[in-house]
Amino acid sequence: MAVLIDFPVWPWRGRRWSHLVSDVSYEELHAFVAAELGIPRRAFQGDHYDVPEDLYDIAVAAGALPVGARELLSRLLAAGLRRRKGAPGAA
Repeated sequence: MAVLIDFPVWPWRGRRWSHLVSDVSYEELHAFVAAELGIPRRAFQGDHYDVPEDLYDIAVAAGALPVGARELLSRLLAAGLRRRKGAPGAA
């Protein structure tokens, strides 16, 4: 499994958030999120899920690999799974 999560440093609405991605496929990411975190599919952001800091440890315990934001983006780009905002299929 190649589900990656960056550290919860992104502030929004009084909380800190992580990004959760797969460097294999969106299907792998959706399956992980549904089975392990219970985040609804409608929360998918085109190429990632935003994960609140209170779910970070749960995601890591379930098998998500903690990486820095730069490595997460690099691996997403290398896998060809990065979608920019406004791109077809992006949220």
